[in-house]
Amino acid sequence: MILGVGLLPVLLFLAALITLDSYKLVRLRAVLLALAVGAVLAAICYGAHAAIASWIGVGPTAYSRYVAPILEESAKAAAIVLLVRGNRIGFLVDAAIYGFAIGTGFAVVENIHYWELLNNPSLSLWLVRGFGTAVMHGGTTAIFAIAGKALSERRDLPKGTGWLAGIAIAVAVHSIYNHFFLSPILSTSVILIVLPPLIFFVFRKSETSLEDWLNVGFDADTEMLELMHSGRLSESPVGQYLQALKEHFHGAVVVDMLCYLRLHLELSLRAKGLLMMREAGFEAGIDAADEAKLRELEFLEGSIGPTGKLAMAPFLRGGGRNLWQLALLRR
Repeated sequence: MILGVGLLPVLLFLAALITLDSYKLVRLRAVLLALAVGAVLAAICYGAHAAIASWIGVGPTAYSRYVAPILEESAKAAAIVLLVRGNRIGFLVDAAIYGFAIGTGFAVVENIHYWELLNNPSLSLWLVRGFGTAVMHGGTTAIFAIAGKALSERRDLPKGTGWLAGIAIAVAVHSIYNHFFLSPILSTSVILIVLPPLIFFVFRKSETSLEDWLNVGFDADTEMLELMHSGRLSESPVGQYLQALKEHFHGAVVVDMLCYLRLHLELSLRAKGLLMMREAGFEAGIDAADEAKLRELEFLEGSIGPTGKLAMAPFLRGGGRNLWQLALLRR
């Protein structure tokens, strides 16, 4: 019963985030995998704590306040960065879910570890660990994912600034919590008052942003595709741009670029359609035709090369979200 108090709050909050994900950006299997990753990271960190504390020669209190937050938040943050680089995260919605899931897996293992170490822990201690420490772990990783993803999309900031800001915020929150400037109960109350509402607010704002992106992107992709199918592409700025590319690329490569653009638009519309169907409550997946187009797109990527893809970038709206929506079709 007492162990449940230490585990259930953070698990229930994660379940609430999954339920609120109208577009089902993160599948249950991916959530379970993120939980497992967080659990493994917790085991690795706990194996490293004693060695690091002995190596740098600091006491338990100083270590928990200044060293442990850096190690633990960096480990969880590394998993988020790998997900972004693998095009698994496209919006703040899935950033929040993945972040909180990894933090939840970490917290579950940590609390089970404390349960085994402590002899007959009090209910008050377990309330602090369940509603405070565990939610803090999920919240800080979600904050890192949200802040890093949001700031990394800003072109007015140097590359990597967003992720550095995200890890700085996560480490600072973790360290302040471990200081217990207030009593443990009050510190737990502050965590509950600040982190969950903040994450829910960002979550809702991001869903609105996702809806706007779907609507605008769907219309823009449809317009471009209709232009290509109408035979009037050569009269448009896109057609004139492709004509100009003939001066820099072989004619066969330009043809492949045109095919690449058409397939990219078709798959982009397909991905947006899947999201809209999920939001409406339908279970949707790709078919054999989609898989064939994905394989053809991969072939064309190799044919036109990195320079050709860079030349086509002005007409592939969405930046990194283009890669994300294609990855959505593959999973």
